Amino acid sequence: MLTTGLPTRPVPRPREDPGLTARLARSAAESHGAQLRTEDFGRWLAARGRAHHFAVDRIPFAGLDGWSFQEDTGDLAHRSGRFFTVEGLSAATDEGPYPRWQQPVIVQPEVGILGILAKEFDGVLHFLMQAKMEPGNPNLLQLSPTVQATRSNYTKVHNGQDVKYLDYFVRPGRGRIVADTLQSEHGSWFYRKSNRNMLVEALDEVPLEDDFCWLTLGQINALLHRDLVVNMDARTVLSCVPDHDPGTSALHTDAELRSWFTGERSRRALRTERVPLASVPGWRRGEMSIDHEDGRYFKVVAVSVRADSREVSSWTQPLFEPVGAGITAFVARRFGGVLHVLAHARVEGGFLDTVELGPTVQCTPGNWDRLPPEHRPPFLDLVQDAGGRVRYEAVHSEEGGRFLNAESRTLVVETDRAPLDPPPGYRWATPAQLRSLVRHGHYVNVQARTLLACLAAMGEDGR
Repeated sequence: MLTTGLPTRPVPRPREDPGLTARLARSAAESHGAQLRTEDFGRWLAARGRAHHFAVDRIPFAGLDGWSFQEDTGDLAHRSGRFFTVEGLSAATDEGPYPRWQQPVIVQPEVGILGILAKEFDGVLHFLMQAKMEPGNPNLLQLSPTVQATRSNYTKVHNGQDVKYLDYFVRPGRGRIVADTLQSEHGSWFYRKSNRNMLVEALDEVPLEDDFCWLTLGQINALLHRDLVVNMDARTVLSCVPDHDPGTSALHTDAELRSWFTGERSRRALRTERVPLASVPGWRRGEMSIDHEDGRYFKVVAVSVRADSREVSSWTQPLFEPVGAGITAFVARRFGGVLHVLAHARVEGGFLDTVELGPTVQCTPGNWDRLPPEHRPPFLDLVQDAGGRVRYEAVHSEEGGRFLNAESRTLVVETDRAPLDPPPGYRWATPAQLRSLVRHGHYVNVQARTLLACLAAMGEDGR
């Protein structure tokens, strides 16, 4: 165990209802569910896949039904004026090898709901999870929250079926609120997009619908170690689960961490402007895709979808497809015996407030391989070379409703090679400190929230 001999300071934190924290701890410790055993989950998920017909086919843009490129701007939009649009974004910042850039971006101003319903069985909290098909998932079917719906979905702009269990998240008093916060989505591909992340405990009997199952936190944590099982929307909601044991010691107090973060927001500059998609330089529109002239970054493509388990059984839509797999990693180190992770104050063009705390490394390596070492993301080589103990590793996909085959190798690497005094823009924090910031919207980005869920799955996350 690495220790530094440096003094650490106790960090007071607001306490949750002690009854709730004890029940969450019991759920996290319980690896056997009351209704579905963990060892049977794979067979259950495969059976749900066989129960439905799923198909996703690439199509030319001309094959999109209801979608078209606008004559005046070239923006890709739906005839209803709802769902989302693909527009251009021009951005400028004050640091990095690419201080100015232009790109396509998803504009979806409506706030969606990502909600997980909880209920006790045999004295143990279980969480209602859904086997949900998303057209961009590499394996189509993954474990999602109880409710995962945009406002267009649950107001039935598409004239589809009702969203199951929605009332628990939109009707006050239907359940007990455990967590409720607005969180950002991918700042590199969405423009100022937020979702409402909710955990609600049911107070009444809950009928179990097809494609849903009750799992303990311990079971979900076990599934987080498997590749391509727990989807991004479930991971971000799980990051909002209150600490089971919030007391710990940290290298920096909460006040110091927040002050540093406020300073990062104050000193960093970001200027963005939505521009016509047709005017974005370096991007070329063909019959099947919009691509960057260098063949890097991502593509905009179109797909035709059939899924008889969804509120609408068939549709067409655009998707963003990254070029190459990503790496998302926390570098970790112990101070005074307490696990800390190195958070990065990141600027992304789509963030609402310029900067959010992200992982130590968050990139697609292929986008940086032509640059000199001094311009490559800090700590990328350390993570790729596994210059330490790999504490966690799995492949997770990003949001399958907007991104096609978007996968990241997700890592926690513990090492003594990481500096005590990191470069500007980086700061050591305990997972518990980051969890306390997740209680506030737009502090911790979606990739770091995934890693917080993974740290909980490790069983030792500094709580």
